[in-house]
Amino acid sequence: MPEVIVAGAGPTGIFLASELRLHGVDVLVLDRAPEPTSIVRALGLHSRSIEIMDQRGLGEHFAAAGTRHPLDGFFAGILRTAPDLDTTHPYVLGIPQTETEAVLTRRALELGVDIRRGHELTGLMQDDAGILVTLADGSEVRGRYLVGCDGGRSTVRSLAGIGFPGEPSRREFLLAEVDLTAAPEEVAAVSARVRETHRDFGAGPVEGGVFRVVVPADGVAEDRTVPPDLRELKRQLNTYAGTDFGAHSPRWISRFGDATRLADAYRAGRVFLAGDAAHVHPPFGGQGLNLGLQDALNLGWKLAAAVNGWAPEKLLDTYFTERHPVAADVLNTARAQSELASTEPGPQAVRKLLTELMELDAVNRRLIGKITSLDIRYDFGPGPDLLGRRQRDVRLGQGTLYARMHTGRGVLLDRTGELLLEGWEDRVDQFIEPGSDPQTPSLLLRPDGHIAWLEGEPDDGGTSAGSQADLVEALETWFGPPSLPSLVKLADVN
Repeated sequence: MPEVIVAGAGPTGIFLASELRLHGVDVLVLDRAPEPTSIVRALGLHSRSIEIMDQRGLGEHFAAAGTRHPLDGFFAGILRTAPDLDTTHPYVLGIPQTETEAVLTRRALELGVDIRRGHELTGLMQDDAGILVTLADGSEVRGRYLVGCDGGRSTVRSLAGIGFPGEPSRREFLLAEVDLTAAPEEVAAVSARVRETHRDFGAGPVEGGVFRVVVPADGVAEDRTVPPDLRELKRQLNTYAGTDFGAHSPRWISRFGDATRLADAYRAGRVFLAGDAAHVHPPFGGQGLNLGLQDALNLGWKLAAAVNGWAPEKLLDTYFTERHPVAADVLNTARAQSELASTEPGPQAVRKLLTELMELDAVNRRLIGKITSLDIRYDFGPGPDLLGRRQRDVRLGQGTLYARMHTGRGVLLDRTGELLLEGWEDRVDQFIEPGSDPQTPSLLLRPDGHIAWLEGEPDDGGTSAGSQADLVEALETWFGPPSLPSLVKLADVN
């Protein structure tokens, strides 16, 4: 019997499954499609997602498969030089979603994840002991937990009775990979001209003479399960560009809308949601896939802790309290960028004003921070500003910090050699690094790389922080009680 069942074998579901396997959890991934999709909806990873891949030893794999692009103009297409960012990855890694999924799937299989395609989940029941899911063929599978990573029209979300409030699509777009008979220079010139007024239009080469095309659709389809065809694509290209570029031989044609919805809960008993099953939004800024990967990073170690029996009582609840506000902010940012793409006078006036404001470094930095997810700070209560933020990679005596995080365990970076970890060695790795980056204090990092404790910085009220007692409190908060009961009161030594 699998301990966790994941519905959906897209990037979010596969990455979540790998995170669970790092902690020895038996996990089964079910996907209704018989094969991985060939449709490329997402085209890149932002800085925080690239950092995550580094933390799990996948950085080189993604670097080899992708292309670096500058972050200049990445907020709503407003051309401004990106500010210096506190990361070793201050760029967008251009990589098609299909390749991202392939890299993650290879790693998942190496870790022993059981992936079953062509298995559609149609029902679920849960009780105090676990979950029972029913498949389309009438078979049943039992597990302890279920995570719905099955997209915006999530079956798991519907069966769990979780609300999905928001706004339906007001606009839709056609997305395709096709051959074009027009010369690449003509395609580029026409696209540049059209994008002066319609920033949601684009046509660019992918590989092997194939072009990726996006163009507004003619209204919102009544039945989105019916895919668009080449005739519809050519008609819309003619409407916006005055030419269809001789489009022919489509690899695939799809449609997407600008619906904005956010689940009102990420959990219903033993059922959780992640990725598009929990939130959908306009594609502007390219944050959808990245948001899902970061959901999986946050949930994976917490769910594994529950399965393995050491999760503090409220740990699973922090998945919602931490990730729901992040998603709400991404939805607002995507909404704003969508409005700024409008050709109406009002949005254009706001765009002109924002273009001026982005000349200010603080404004530019704030907006790019939202796109890259580098500015996220989870609320861990009173404390220094770094508390709750993600820790960037730093050089240590031997190697780097992220190279020490491949196992998915917590990390205690000890620059003093005096910190005590007895009782948590089975969940946290301690590295004594007195010669590491002098700007980096001693730190306790959760498995997702967010700072749970740090030494030597006063809190907002000027109180000294970072004692051994504070460290023990943070360890108990995030990693449960020590495995040696006699050390529960380690704080007493202070």
